[in-house]
Amino acid sequence: MSVEKWENNEEIKIFREYLRIPSVHPDINYTGCVDFIKRQADSLDLPVEVVYPAVESKPVVIIKWLGKHPELPSIILNSHMDVVPVFPEKWTHEPFSADLDEEGRIFARGTQDMKSVGTQYLGAIRLLKASGFQPKRTVYVTFVPDEEIGGSLGMAEFVKTDFYKQMNVGFSLDEGGTSATDVHHLFYAERIRWVLKLKIGGTAGHGSLLLANTAGVKLNYVLNKLSEFRESQVQWLINDKSINIGDVTTVNLTQLSGGVQSNVVPPLLEAIFDMRLSITLDLVAFEKQIRDWCEQAGGGIEIEFPQKDAYVAPTKLDDSNPYWLALKAAIDELKLKIKPIVCFGVTDSRFIRQQGTPAIGFSPIINTPVLIHDHDEFLRADDYLNGIQVYKKIIQNLTEV
Repeated sequence: MSVEKWENNEEIKIFREYLRIPSVHPDINYTGCVDFIKRQADSLDLPVEVVYPAVESKPVVIIKWLGKHPELPSIILNSHMDVVPVFPEKWTHEPFSADLDEEGRIFARGTQDMKSVGTQYLGAIRLLKASGFQPKRTVYVTFVPDEEIGGSLGMAEFVKTDFYKQMNVGFSLDEGGTSATDVHHLFYAERIRWVLKLKIGGTAGHGSLLLANTAGVKLNYVLNKLSEFRESQVQWLINDKSINIGDVTTVNLTQLSGGVQSNVVPPLLEAIFDMRLSITLDLVAFEKQIRDWCEQAGGGIEIEFPQKDAYVAPTKLDDSNPYWLALKAAIDELKLKIKPIVCFGVTDSRFIRQQGTPAIGFSPIINTPVLIHDHDEFLRADDYLNGIQVYKKIIQNLTEV
């Protein structure tokens, strides 16, 4: 397909229009996204509602496609409107220009994560409606805010609302991961995110002395213990080829602060660690181990968890889950290769699963460099259009469960 044909393709036009809305952190104004989605709903002749589960600046936009049997549990097709920050000087194209090059690559923040998914859902519904198809189950296409910063004022609050309860959700489809190979990654669970903050008190004094129980010495002890644990996970990943990063626990020191002058031993140091815990890890035992290390270091360490997600049961991928069977049938019919994995990060699916509802993350993007949150993020126009066809079959199967 030539550049002109891509440029003139209606679905590509819609996608590029969405990409040009700079819904980028921090301090996002979602008005442009809301107006865009409302126009898409009008073009599909489907009703749309906007709700504000937490604050007025954080809208959730819901397009409803009524099913023939609306009493049945519904299907959610979810995506998030927000994208992560960019460093424009690192891009060869303007990050929100949606430039289309001669190879058919569309460059913009959100091409892979995850504006493409939101408009591909709509493209698939457009095809299904044009064919005369009406779903058995009601379909809700949801566009949520703030997923990239944890979703605490987005999906996390939306699932608590009466509006959500009235949707009677039976299954949710959400984002998967871009694949550099021909294998689609399918998320059936997510690691558990903890943020560990240590406030380490110690003996203060002159920098020329060898004082006992300084904050630096205590920090060094705890950091070494956490690093040893981290290395055990690295080795596990290296030695067991059947697992991937989502199956192990990651620990990373991400923030360090304290001290006032180079020759003054400080009375307090603070360290923050990002932890993504394996769903097989004993959470109680792991927290006790952290507390034991802090005591062994000499005590005087205040332990906080600014974020401490609870364990959420994985979505079952077996005969007990009819939605999985329908999704798998579509995948098999399309002759797609898939690999079910635990998501290495977190997505809004965890909030759906917390309600006891099965949720699966899926992406039709394959054979593409993984540029999620990276510079020069792009998606090929042909791959985008193919994704619409993939979702068409998947949505049809899910609604007919």
